[in-house]
Amino acid sequence: MYKERGGVSVTVSASKSEDRKRINDVLDKHLERSSPSTSRPINATSKNSNLQAEESETESEESDVSGSDGDDTSWISWFCNLRGNEFFCEVDDDYIQDDFNLCGLSSQVPYYDYALDLILDVESSHGDMFTEEQNELIESAAEMLYGLIHARYVLTSKGMTAMLDKYKNYDFGRCPRVYCSGQPCLPVGQSDIPRASTVKIYCPS
Repeated sequence: MYKERGGVSVTVSASKSEDRKRINDVLDKHLERSSPSTSRPINATSKNSNLQAEESETESEESDVSGSDGDDTSWISWFCNLRGNEFFCEVDDDYIQDDFNLCGLSSQVPYYDYALDLILDVESSHGDMFTEEQNELIESAAEMLYGLIHARYVLTSKGMTAMLDKYKNYDFGRCPRVYCSGQPCLPVGQSDIPRASTVKIYCPS
């Protein structure tokens, strides 16, 4: 009885091992035929990691795009969008590059050449030679130079058109008097000398 049971157990174990070999052979053939992406078992964690990787790539691409957009902004648009500079309009680069329009301003502005390069976004090779205090002086000189250029630009047809658009958009504010009924105002400078007086608001009504 014992020997027969042993013989049966041996034959059963042999048949089980043969079945496993057949299954493994079939699986190996199936895996060789299928693509690597289908042969790998996909877990929920791997799906989530793949989704997170794709989202991080798209976010990095969007941040690169937004960063490039931020880098492409000119000094003029950056300066005009600062708080307190709402009255300025953006002067055309062609107007600034014309030396005739800037006649006489070099004697009024310190660091004139460097300030003009800063306004026009021209990379200067002498930028590393200046200290932080000198760079601050150049930035303040650029702001003063842009104000002087702006005062001349608003007298041209393009400048008047740009200021008219700002006037229609109420960028200069409204008159606080009740009888003016929210009349849009205009900025008025009382002196051509820089920092001689502050800008005033004039109500046409």
